[in-house]
Amino acid sequence: MAPTVPQLRTLLAVVESGSFTAAAQHLGVSQSSVSRTLRALEEDIGGVLLDRERANAPTALAGELLPHARAAVAALDALEGSVRARSGVPEGRVRLGAVPTVCQGLVPGLLTVWAARLPKVEVSLFEGDDDEIPEWLEMGIVDAAILVDPHPDPAGSVLVGADEYCAIVRRDHPLAGEKAIPLRELHEDGLLVSTGGCENEVRRIHAKAGLPFDMRQRVRELATLVTMVHEGLGVAIMPRLGEVMLPKSLLMVPLEPTLGRRLVLSGPTNRAWSPLAEALVGALRAG
Repeated sequence: MAPTVPQLRTLLAVVESGSFTAAAQHLGVSQSSVSRTLRALEEDIGGVLLDRERANAPTALAGELLPHARAAVAALDALEGSVRARSGVPEGRVRLGAVPTVCQGLVPGLLTVWAARLPKVEVSLFEGDDDEIPEWLEMGIVDAAILVDPHPDPAGSVLVGADEYCAIVRRDHPLAGEKAIPLRELHEDGLLVSTGGCENEVRRIHAKAGLPFDMRQRVRELATLVTMVHEGLGVAIMPRLGEVMLPKSLLMVPLEPTLGRRLVLSGPTNRAWSPLAEALVGALRAG
């Protein structure tokens, strides 16, 4: 039997939330209903989709099904959004993807604007790294995304912000009071890098400075990076918007040389935009 839309929505809810309980809360049903729906889906397709012994991690079979499930649900959501849009009042849930520094430093202000101008639109935030966000947008995991330096800007997109990369040091660092820290001198303390975002840009800054890319430690999460700098294990480079993530013991100082980045809100390029994604962009264009 072909999977039903409720079955696909349930599978996606569990995969995205990581638990049956959270999926049930999101879908507004009981946990037992989630379990029954997934069991029926597994019976219909003839295989196990979630590894219950590994925190409901998707199986290989689920990996094959998920892209199609996301595309189908995204298309249906777009259709439902188009029907609602005929009333003239955007309504429903829209999924927005963004990198951690943007989630922390830019999105809260945007949510305030959208809440005022689109009161019936619920924005669900999906946080990922620089490489994940564009993929999520094209795969239908999110309906809209704030892209970092897209080339070129997608048609219909809007610029929502810009910042530059800075050095992160402890407040007791000898160079903390400088107007700018040369990249060469920053290396004397040992550079810490996060694979969860910004590593490609840090490499570009090194190329711009004519310096070899050399690091002391590589971690995934920006939060881990910040903690390591706080503990005096090295220094780091982050976008200016990430300043809100820093404890009082750390300081952002301009970096020389540096790079700027542009932040662009867009829908996908491989399919029609959700009307709610269009509404997010339109609300910001309205000033």
